[in-house]
Order: sequence, then structure tokens, then C-alpha cells
Amino acid sequence: MAVVVALGAFLMTLFGGWTAQRVTDRRHLVLGLAGGLMLGVVGLDLLPEAMEAAGTDVFGVPQALLLFVGGFLFAHVVERLLAVRSAAHGAEAGERVPQVGLTAAAAMVLHSLMDGVALGAAFQVGGGMGATVALAVITHDFADGFNTYTITSLYGNARRRAVAMLVADAVAPLVGAASTVLFTLPEELLGSYLGFFGGALLYLAAAEILPEAHHEHPARTTLLCTVAGVAFIWLVVGLSGG
Repeated sequence: MAVVVALGAFLMTLFGGWTAQRVTDRRHLVLGLAGGLMLGVVGLDLLPEAMEAAGTDVFGVPQALLLFVGGFLFAHVVERLLAVRSAAHGAEAGERVPQVGLTAAAAMVLHSLMDGVALGAAFQVGGGMGATVALAVITHDFADGFNTYTITSLYGNARRRAVAMLVADAVAPLVGAASTVLFTLPEELLGSYLGFFGGALLYLAAAEILPEAHHEHPARTTLLCTVAGVAFIWLVVGLSGG
């Protein structure tokens, strides 16, 4: 059953990526929406789950929050290192580094893989739990597909690379769900991963996606798209019961 539901997540991810491709003439709106979706996923989905699963204090600070900050700093350091390396090879200052987009997309793929694992584990617990997690996974995989294609393209990667990362992101939940017949991921490890990934995703949304969205088109409609993205994730979280 988990694999069947993961197939739905596969199709929803592809639909999200297809939507991102079809609205390229409104790029600023796409980026504004993507930034809102990412912000909503981090603040309303990933971080609460991470706190619940890995909330043990480490020197007075919850482990999930430490890893959240670590993920943010890691994304910043990786981007700076790749930018310096690119500049050393003749790239202009401020030019986006394709490897950053691929790295971010790979993190999205890993996240989708973990979605599949969570889906399979939920169905092992019971049908009711499985249905709740299935609703959350399928609905927010639209945002995952949308963001994966957008992030990869934003950093100057060719369309074929963006599509390849989108397909990988779509297949990942199927692989994750199928893998649960072989092992179960410890809850604390899952929570630690979610915290770290959430920090990296927030960096991309706040430092890259949203500034780019407002760079050439500082319109109210772009801001409304960002708010709509956050509201959509809030709706998904609410419908799935958190």
C-alpha cells in the first residue's frame, strides 16, 4: 500500500516540476511562490517534526535546533566555497554557480527519499497513520517538484539537468517506501536530518530565491505569491493533522 501511495507522490512531484516549467514567462512569480513554499515547509513542517523527534538538549539547546543552524551555515559555506572556486576559473563576481543548484536539488531528492521511508514506516504502524502521512507526502510533493526544478534552473543549469533532478526527486519516494521492508530508520536520526535539511533549505529561500524574485520585479503580486506558498503548506499541514 505504501508503494502505491508513493506512486501518487511520484506523479505529484512531476506535476509540480511541470508547473514550474510552464510559467517561465512569470519567473519572478514562480520564484516568489517557490520561496514561500520553502519557507512554509521549513517553518511549519520540517522544524516541528525535527523538534519532536530530536528535541534532546545539547548544552542547553535542542539538538534539532543546533543542526538547523548547522544546516544553514553549511549551505552558506558551500555556496561561498563554490563561488570562490568558480571565480578562480574566470567566472564574474556574483555569477551563480551551477553546482550549488545541483547540490540543493540533491538535498531535495534525499528529502523525498526520507518522505518515502516515513510513508512506509507509517503504514507499518497502521492504516490510519499511513493515510495521514500519505496526505502530507502527496500534497507537499507538488512543492518539492516545483522547488527542485526551480532551484536547479535558477543556478544556470541546463534544462536537461533540471529535468533529470526532477525525475530523481519523483522516483525517490518510491525507493524510500520500498526500502522500509528492509529496515527502519531511528526516530532521533530522522529528526536530526530534518533539522539540518531545514536549515539548508531556509538559507536557499532567504538568501537566494526570495532576493532573486524581487530583484527585477519588486511587485506586490510577487509578495502575494510568497504568502500564498506559505499558506498552502499551512493548509497541507492542517489537513494532514500536523
